[in-house]
Amino acid sequence: MNSFDAETTALATAILAASRQKGWRIATAESCTGGLVAAALTDIAGSSDVFDRGVVTYSNAAKSSLLDVPEALLISHGAVSSEVAAAMAQGALDASGAELTVSITGIAGPSGGTAQKPVGLVHFATAVRGGAILCHKAEFGDLGRGRVRHLALLTALNLLQARLD
Repeated sequence: MNSFDAETTALATAILAASRQKGWRIATAESCTGGLVAAALTDIAGSSDVFDRGVVTYSNAAKSSLLDVPEALLISHGAVSSEVAAAMAQGALDASGAELTVSITGIAGPSGGTAQKPVGLVHFATAVRGGAILCHKAEFGDLGRGRVRHLALLTALNLLQARLD
C-alpha cells in the first residue's frame, strides 16, 4: 500500500512513466516540503530507474553548500524567491545525473511570514538539462502547515508532469 493519497500516487506514477519513456532521470531540491516530492516518487515501486536523488536544503547554508546557491542571492532576494528556486533547480541539475529537476522553497507556517512574504508563499522551479529554467509562484494562504506542504507537493508534481509533456 502506498503512503500517499490517490491523486499524489497517480501523479507520481505518471511522472515516472513519462520519464522512463523519455529516458530521463529526475532529481529534487526541496526546502519547505522536507523531501515530500522525493518521497512521493520513491513510494512507487521501481522508481530507482528514474529517480536519481533528492536533497533537502532547509537552511541557507545547505542551499549554498549542497546546491551552490550564491550567498549573495540569498541575501539580496531571500531564500523564498524565484531567484533562489531557480538556483536550487540548476544546482540540483549540476550535482546530479538527472535531465529534469524541481525545486521548492517557501513558508509553510505557522510562523515565518511577513507582509511581503506571507505564510503560504511558495516558489518552484523546474530545470531541464540543455533547456530553460521555468519558475512558478504560488500563494496558498495560511491554510495550516500540512495543507501548504501538501499543495506544494501537488504543485511540484504537476510542474514535473508539465515539463515531461
